[in-house]
Amino acid sequence: MSEQRNGAYHHGDLRNALRSSARAILEEEGLEALSLRAVARRVGVSHAAPYRHFPNHEALLAELATEGFIELREDLVNAASALGARADRIASIGAAYMRFVARRPALARLMFGPQMSKRNAFEELKAAADGVGEAIGAAVGDAAQGLAVWGAVHGLAMLVLEDVVDLGQRRTGFEILPSRAEILLRSLVA
Repeated sequence: MSEQRNGAYHHGDLRNALRSSARAILEEEGLEALSLRAVARRVGVSHAAPYRHFPNHEALLAELATEGFIELREDLVNAASALGARADRIASIGAAYMRFVARRPALARLMFGPQMSKRNAFEELKAAADGVGEAIGAAVGDAAQGLAVWGAVHGLAMLVLEDVVDLGQRRTGFEILPSRAEILLRSLVA
C-alpha cells in the first residue's frame, strides 16, 4: 500500500518519486529551496515519509550528486567514443561537459559544491565522481592528461556558472557554451 495525501501520490515507488521531485526542485528553485520537507510536500506525502528512504538531507543530496556524476560520465564516454585524433576527443569531451553544465546548472553546483564536503562518506558518490576522471583519462589515453583536461574544462564551467567569465552566454544563453569550450580546449592541445 502506498502513502497518499490529498490524492497526489498514488503509485508504489516513493523513493523514485522523491528523487524526481528533488531534482525538479533543485533545477527549478535552486539548492536553497531543496529540503526533505519541500520534497514531501511536492510529492504529496507526509513530512516524515522521505525519512524512510533518506536518513537525512545530506543523503538525499548525495544521491542526486551521484546520479549527476553518472549522467556526466555517460555523456563524456559517448562524446569521447567518436573516432579521431586526441585533440578531437578532448574537444568533444569539453563540449559534452559544458552541455551537461548548461543543461543541469544547479546539479553541477551541487555535485562540486561545499554541500558535498563529506562526499567520501558516501561510497557510491565517491565511486561515481572517480568514474568521471577515469573516463576522461581513458578517452585521452593518459590519466594525468585526463586530469588536466578535467581541471581545465571544469574550471571553465564553474567560471561561467558563477558569471565570472562570459563566453557569450550573457547575450545568447548557455547554448553557446559547448562550442566555445571546444574551441578553447582545441587551442590548449594544438
